[in-house]
Amino acid sequence: MTRIAKSQWRTDADGPMQVVSGHGSRRKVHFQAPPPDSLPTEIECFLTWANTETGEPTLIKARLPHLWFVTLHPFDDGNGRIARAVGDHFLARADGSPQRFHSLSAQIQRERKDYYAVLERTQKDTLDVTVWLTWFLNTLGQAIATSQTTLDAVLLKARFWQRWSGVPLNERQIKLLNRLLDGFDGKLTSSKWAAIARCSPDTALRDITQLLELGVLRKAAGGGRSTGYELVG
Repeated sequence: MTRIAKSQWRTDADGPMQVVSGHGSRRKVHFQAPPPDSLPTEIECFLTWANTETGEPTLIKARLPHLWFVTLHPFDDGNGRIARAVGDHFLARADGSPQRFHSLSAQIQRERKDYYAVLERTQKDTLDVTVWLTWFLNTLGQAIATSQTTLDAVLLKARFWQRWSGVPLNERQIKLLNRLLDGFDGKLTSSKWAAIARCSPDTALRDITQLLELGVLRKAAGGGRSTGYELVG
């Protein structure tokens, strides 16, 4: 356990603030933050820039606060989380909308190995941040695509249950249909139905037959040792 300074700038009482990995001979310093006595001036400069119209395209400017803040590394802990929150705040400004359905922070977490690599490269290189901006804009595109996939699945599920809301279905059928809507891994057979619904094979077959007659399910293409079933449409 290491005691951290709360509600104040870091003091580097135990030595320079460094991002390191490994131990002993394998220890590697990825980044060393600016000295703490420069933080008040640097933070004031950052906030002035952040809250002033400086001429950059809004989407470009939205990507710079994250890098700037995490490079200053003003606190003993939590700098990465705060930097992601600051970045999301500026992205919301750039969007010009109070509603956002994508999360750049979540996408960074999914791609954190690449994130740390481009961050280290940028911090150790010149003041040219082109590589950083390119990576972030690509990551933003991935975040939007991921959110679109999620929203498509949600809307598909909502439309499906709207369509069949007037049809009486039992709990087993509702459970298995939701599994199919969420993305069933592999082929749904009557034996799998029985195992998941915890019912007899005969009961599973009756459930499936009713859904086939209603047009909710159909037999999947392809043969094999057992028949598979899938949602219609």
